[in-house]
Amino acid sequence: MRNFNKRDEISRRRFISNSAKACLGVSLLPCLQNNSLIAAVSESGKQPKARNVIHLYMAGGMSHIDTFDPKPGTEAQGPVETIKTNADGILIGEYLPLMSKHMDKVAIIRSLNSSQGAHAQGAYFMKTGYIKRGTITHPGMGSWLNKLSGRTNSSIPGNIRINGGNNAPGGAGFFEEKFGPLTIGNPSEGLANSKRNKNIPVKQFETRLNLSEWIDTSFHKEYKYKEVRAYSDAYTEALTLMKSEDLNAFDITKEPKEIKAAYGPSKLGQGCLLARRLIEHDVRYVEVNYGGWDTHNDNFNRIEVQCEALDTALSTLLLDLERRGMLDETLVVVSTEFGRSPEISSDLGRNHHPKVFSCLLAGGGVQGGQVYGASDEIGNEVAENSVSVNDFNATIGYALGLPLEEIVYSPSGRPFTVGNKGKPVTAIF
Repeated sequence: MRNFNKRDEISRRRFISNSAKACLGVSLLPCLQNNSLIAAVSESGKQPKARNVIHLYMAGGMSHIDTFDPKPGTEAQGPVETIKTNADGILIGEYLPLMSKHMDKVAIIRSLNSSQGAHAQGAYFMKTGYIKRGTITHPGMGSWLNKLSGRTNSSIPGNIRINGGNNAPGGAGFFEEKFGPLTIGNPSEGLANSKRNKNIPVKQFETRLNLSEWIDTSFHKEYKYKEVRAYSDAYTEALTLMKSEDLNAFDITKEPKEIKAAYGPSKLGQGCLLARRLIEHDVRYVEVNYGGWDTHNDNFNRIEVQCEALDTALSTLLLDLERRGMLDETLVVVSTEFGRSPEISSDLGRNHHPKVFSCLLAGGGVQGGQVYGASDEIGNEVAENSVSVNDFNATIGYALGLPLEEIVYSPSGRPFTVGNKGKPVTAIF
C-alpha cells in the first residue's frame, strides 16, 4: 500500500508540475522539477545527480588520436607524444598537461561513432541526436532539458549559448522559442543591449513600454500563433532580466583578476568562466563553442595551439566547480562532430573520421578516472563497446534525469524522444 501511495503522490506532483509548465512556461517549484529523475533510476539503480550542464563543443572535428585516445608506437600517432595522468592506465596527448592532473574527474568515451562525416550534418546530429531531414528542425539538448524539466531561475533564461550564432544547430527546433538558447557572441562583452539607454529617463521608458503593450494587446488577441507568443515572451523576459540582479551573472569583469587569468585569454576560457557564473545563477544548460579543429593541413602545430586553450579552460573549470561544491550537480561535456583520420596527409593534416572518436563527461554523478569503449590499435574503428551519437545524447539526458522514453509530438504530429531511442551509457555513473 505504501508503494502505491508513493506512486500516486509522484503522479500527482508531476501532473501539477506539467500543468504549471503548460500554463506558465516555467516549473511551479524547484522541488517538482526533478521528479523525472525517477525514470532514469530504474536501469542502474543509481540516481543521477546532474541538475545543470556545461557543454564545451569543439567545432571542426577534434582529433581523438592527438588528444584523448593516443596510439603510441604506431605511425598513426605522428609526432605528438603521450603523457601519463593521475588516473591509473590512462594516457593522453602531450599538449594537455594540465588535464593530466584532473583525469580522475573525467570519463572518456573512446568508442563514439557517427553516420555523418560533414561538418554541418555532424554538428546537427551531435547536438540534437537526430539526422537533419526534410523541413523539420529538431531541438537541442538544452531545449529538451528546459522543456521537460523546467528552468530554475524565473528571471534568467535556462538555456544559453556562448560563442555561437543564432542559427547554429541545437536551438529550440520545433519547440517554442522560449526553450531555445539565448546567444552570447563574446563572453567578455556580456549580454548585449541589456541596459536602458541612459539618455531615456526611467519614467519615459516605462511610458513607452505601457504604450507598446497597449498597442499590441488587440493584435495578440486576434493572432494567437506560436510565433506571436514567442515574440511577446522574449520581450517580457528581456524586460524582466533588465530589472533583475541576475543580469550581473553575464559580467565576467566582476571576477577577480587571478580567476580570469586562470581560465586563459581565449574565447573558450572566458566562455567557461561565464558558463560557471551562469550555472551559479541557476541556468540549466550552457553551451560554449570553440572552433578551429578542422585540421586538414598542419594538424600537429594547430593541435598544439587548440589544446593549449582547451587544456587551460577545461582544467580550470573542473577545479573551479569542484572547489565551489558545484561539480556534483554540474555535468561537464566535451564533444565534437567527429574525429580525425589515422592517416596523415602530405600536408601533415588529418581528414574527417566519423567511424570512431572520443568525447568526455565529468561531474553530475559521473565516476571519473575511467575509459569506456575502445578504438582499434590505430584509432580507425570501434573495437569495443560502441557508443552512437544517439547513445551519447541519451547519456546526457540520463544524467539529468530526463524521461528518455517520453514521447513529445512536433506540430506536424510526429513523435520524438530525448536522444532518439539511444541507450545511455549507465556504466560510467
